[in-house]
Amino acid sequence: MSIPWTIDDILTATAGELVSTTDVARFSGVGIDSRKIRGDEVFVAISGRRHDGHSFLPGVVRQGVKCVIVRSDKLDMLPVSNWQDEAVACVSVEDTTKALGALGAYQRERAGVPVIAITGSNGKTTTKEMAARVLGRQFRVLATYGNLNNEIGLPLTLLELGPEHQAAVVELGMNHPGEIRYLSGLCRPDIGLITNIGPAHLEGLGSIEAVAEAKAEMLENIRPGGTIVLNADDGWGQWLGSRAQQRVVFFGYHGQARVRAENIEPDEKGLSFTLILPDAAVQVELQVPWGFMVQNALAAAAAGYMMNIPVEVIGAGLAEFRPVSGRMSVYRTPAGAYIIDDTYNANPGSMKTAIRSLGALSDRKRGILVAGDMLELGDAAASHHEDIGRLAAGAGVNHLYLSGEFASRVAYGARCAGMKGGDIFVGTREDIVKDLEHQLRPGDWVLVKGSRSTGMDEIVARLTAEARIHATDATVEGD
Repeated sequence: MSIPWTIDDILTATAGELVSTTDVARFSGVGIDSRKIRGDEVFVAISGRRHDGHSFLPGVVRQGVKCVIVRSDKLDMLPVSNWQDEAVACVSVEDTTKALGALGAYQRERAGVPVIAITGSNGKTTTKEMAARVLGRQFRVLATYGNLNNEIGLPLTLLELGPEHQAAVVELGMNHPGEIRYLSGLCRPDIGLITNIGPAHLEGLGSIEAVAEAKAEMLENIRPGGTIVLNADDGWGQWLGSRAQQRVVFFGYHGQARVRAENIEPDEKGLSFTLILPDAAVQVELQVPWGFMVQNALAAAAAGYMMNIPVEVIGAGLAEFRPVSGRMSVYRTPAGAYIIDDTYNANPGSMKTAIRSLGALSDRKRGILVAGDMLELGDAAASHHEDIGRLAAGAGVNHLYLSGEFASRVAYGARCAGMKGGDIFVGTREDIVKDLEHQLRPGDWVLVKGSRSTGMDEIVARLTAEARIHATDATVEGD
């Protein structure tokens, strides 16, 4: 079910110019993929890095599409007069990507539902999934699918809002200054949530101070009467709170946090903790064994609390959460080793958290780190990779398998921290898989991590090809 679009809606949203007209009164939606576009939808021709949607316009029109949005500087190359004869509406705009954003913002406003927007250096996708579970217990929720969190993905998510939805949970990503300002301006959150500030995307931002400034851009676009949810345990939480003009709610372990966790304990399914809200408390059973997930759960609980969801309902929603593929998902090999798939992405903060979690899980068995490069770190890349090697050695990791441009820097850091050279393997992804297939023992814990484009997910796929049994369906203790 969707909210229909008229030509007037499109012109109002985009401030575009109508250069050819149609007799179609309403359109069912908006799309950018020429392979999936339907005849009753509006096609926006996006000029991307690899493909230009304008080159697909003839085929789109042949498929029956009756309204297209194009860049004004492309008009001379397009058969606009033919479209007029064929009753195909053409709307000309300066920038079709910005027009897509404007359409998403227009949809957000006319849908009129509360929006929770989540950003941060680490944990935003997991927090988004947890928040969607929590809100989904009481509302019909639209949530960002996968990683559709940029200038293309966010508008596409907002455009999915329909009359059936009662709330939306969206994720905002960034790699340069101004991006969070733009994205939060599109979704105008009622509740803004910043998970943490860490050394991510330093190549585009330069310093962790610049990362904090960029994330703080969200504060400018929270709706009047809205709330910003911040991490009391993060070094930047208080700084962000001091800049906020809206209500601030902190989550974390400290007493000043209004939403906090106590009595965190491992159990047969994962871990449990007591969720403390200002006016209530509940025991929560998380179906994951990772202690750091409690922070994400607290952030999601804070969003639920600000949406007036009862504490018991919040606890039930958190208990439903399961890890997203590639984000600390756990599989067990036929040989009985556990593979931790955290290959979706990597930066120094998330790498450190994952290594510490590996150390905690493998205290009675071997812990093995398979690491690829962390990207977008600029001039600091070498030192950050050396730090990861030192951390791995200090966390008690037994063996390192390294691949990528900075593998030697990780190895150097590990050796400096006391790891023996014989416990460090540097090679290609293929070399690593071949060696691991012979070396893995029952009960080993293997963390595979690296930035998305380094292909570390191929290692996980090879090691778990025979049996992808989720470890949290079994017991994660013992062995």
